[in-house]
Amino acid sequence: MHIEVNEKNFREKVIERSKNVPVIVDFWAEWCEPCFLLEPILKKLTEEYKFILAKINIDENPKLVEIYNIRGIPNVKLFKDGRIVDEFIGTLPEEYVREWIEKNLG
Repeated sequence: MHIEVNEKNFREKVIERSKNVPVIVDFWAEWCEPCFLLEPILKKLTEEYKFILAKINIDENPKLVEIYNIRGIPNVKLFKDGRIVDEFIGTLPEEYVREWIEKNLG
């Protein structure tokens, strides 16, 4: 499952949901070509693993960019139990994204 998230619903859709199911947050932008390369990989893996993919457009959510210190995109953060447990920046090949997910989801 993937959802669009913004500053108003971030706490409910990411922080609170991550207490029950892991939430992978993808910070992206319309102008970011690497973001569009990573997106289908993440969406594909939502079908194989139990997590929610939350997409946050950085241009529309500057407060979240500041709070989570986003300096480069795509920036992917994994939330479990209401907090960040791991992250990566940039587009990675599917095999590396899969390894990252398996390492963190067990």
